[in-house]
Amino acid sequence: MRVGIPTEIKTDEYRVAITPAGVRELASRGHEVLVQTGAGDGSAFTDDQFRAQGAAIVPDADAVFAEAELVLKVKEPQPVEVGRLREGQTLFTYLHLAAEPDLSRGLMDSGATCIAYETVEDAAGRLPLLAPMSEVAGKIATQAGAFMLEKPLGGRGILLGGVPGVAAATVLVIGGGVVGMNAAFIAIGMEADVFVFDRSIDRLRDLEVAFGGRASTVYSSTLAIEEMLPAADLVIGAVLIHGGRAPHVITREQLKLMKPHAVLVDVSIDQGGCFETSRPTTHSDPTFEVDGITHYCVTNMPGAVPITSTYALTNATLPYVIDLAERGVDDALDASPGLRAGLNVRAGEITHPAVAEALGIAPAAA
Repeated sequence: MRVGIPTEIKTDEYRVAITPAGVRELASRGHEVLVQTGAGDGSAFTDDQFRAQGAAIVPDADAVFAEAELVLKVKEPQPVEVGRLREGQTLFTYLHLAAEPDLSRGLMDSGATCIAYETVEDAAGRLPLLAPMSEVAGKIATQAGAFMLEKPLGGRGILLGGVPGVAAATVLVIGGGVVGMNAAFIAIGMEADVFVFDRSIDRLRDLEVAFGGRASTVYSSTLAIEEMLPAADLVIGAVLIHGGRAPHVITREQLKLMKPHAVLVDVSIDQGGCFETSRPTTHSDPTFEVDGITHYCVTNMPGAVPITSTYALTNATLPYVIDLAERGVDDALDASPGLRAGLNVRAGEITHPAVAEALGIAPAAA
């Protein structure tokens, strides 16, 4: 199979969809790998490194999309990339379509088969291709929140861990999944006072063990969140519904309960955001203020650490990429229910039920 890797063009995106090691694995199996020149620069991979492992370096994205049967990306295709997709081609990348009706319509019109990393499942119903970037995003969320709490950045002017004789900051993490757990671990490590909210008692039990009593776990209800907001210096939103739009766990009205210049970090922003006042931002312009509360809503947080993120992403996606290339897309989807769960768009229709529900359309059979 001919596999193409274009340069990512989303604002402030430095990752690439494959490492040289991944190229080697595909090339050694007889597959042709086309890498756009400069695609790996942001992740510290040179064209020569890709070429040495068997890739053909092509001059531009037009060539990648024109020749590839399977296109690997990191982030959702931008409008110019959507226009390059065609019927009979497969796109494998993060899509997050629940909050993107225009992108969804463009992918449907392209006729391409689109498989989303974030809805691929393993045998236990977990999300193995979302997990590594969720781990990165959770850790960055706390780092970024701590930075944004500094006064020159518009924050309250409080140190997350405090010092002897001065209390630490209070961090609320709403959502105890992969993002939330990793955000909490970093906050604990920075010696903040940490509270993690989730609606699953079983998950809260697991977190109690994982944290070893170094953070408080709280059953997530509207009242419980409201009661804690006046104490919060940093709130990290880490709510996920598989394939669906994130629910709002903090409304604009509830911002009035918070301290002036407290910080909200919305890691759910790719799925529409879990704070009512959230809107997408970039690493170049990461924050905005609503009612005196700083919002950090960068849509590609792991893109800030592309070396770490690219390795972690390829480690997770490569077995699926190899399966798609070896079996062919149709046979790979038929053989793997978990990969089939990643199918979001096919033959001009939305196939994932949660995505279709979020977009208000009827899902087609996957």
